[in-house]
Amino acid sequence: MTEIQSRWQQLQQRLPQGVKLLAVSKMQPASAVRELAACGQIDFGESRVQEALPKQEALSDLTHLRWHFIGRLQANKVRAVVKAFSWIHSIDSMALALRSSRIALEEGRCPSVLFQVKLRPDPSKGGWDPHSLKEAWPVLRELPGLNASGLMTMAPLGLDSNERQGLFRDCRNLADQLELSQCSMGMSADWPQAAAAGATWVRVGSALFGARPPLTPERK
Repeated sequence: MTEIQSRWQQLQQRLPQGVKLLAVSKMQPASAVRELAACGQIDFGESRVQEALPKQEALSDLTHLRWHFIGRLQANKVRAVVKAFSWIHSIDSMALALRSSRIALEEGRCPSVLFQVKLRPDPSKGGWDPHSLKEAWPVLRELPGLNASGLMTMAPLGLDSNERQGLFRDCRNLADQLELSQCSMGMSADWPQAAAAGATWVRVGSALFGARPPLTPERK
């Protein structure tokens, strides 16, 4: 068993029932994904289309893998993301939702989508505030070509443990109000708090793969 596989096994033993592990494979080689796939890991998260596509090609024999787009979704990348990913975690505006719906229909796709919410002030992140999301929800939930599945949130830097726990609970409560089953929240440093608050997906990278390899010129 490799080191990555050992970490994966330990994480699986700690995950509460109903919480799924999303292995954040961005900046990791295809070989590392293959190692985890051999253990039974199916779901992998990528944040850059230009990095994900060659990795997916190198792993095209593993047809059971599910690829999740977890990066900031840009309007000019929507088509590529819709074609390459079965889950999109980061729709943060009505304009992106409408564009994703139109392109999904054109491409004959129906990705599961999570709407990114910003539950605390954070100038570095996008997302719906709860009031705006509730106002837009009658339109969002009916968009063709998209499987509206849940919410995603990220905690701002600098929050203490109790503040993070409160943020995660607020996300779960908002998802429940909108009758959404899925919540993608929590990363390597705080996934146990997110899981305890009702996450259904935890996004784990460094705690699984170890430190990321240094950027090569083509990745910068």
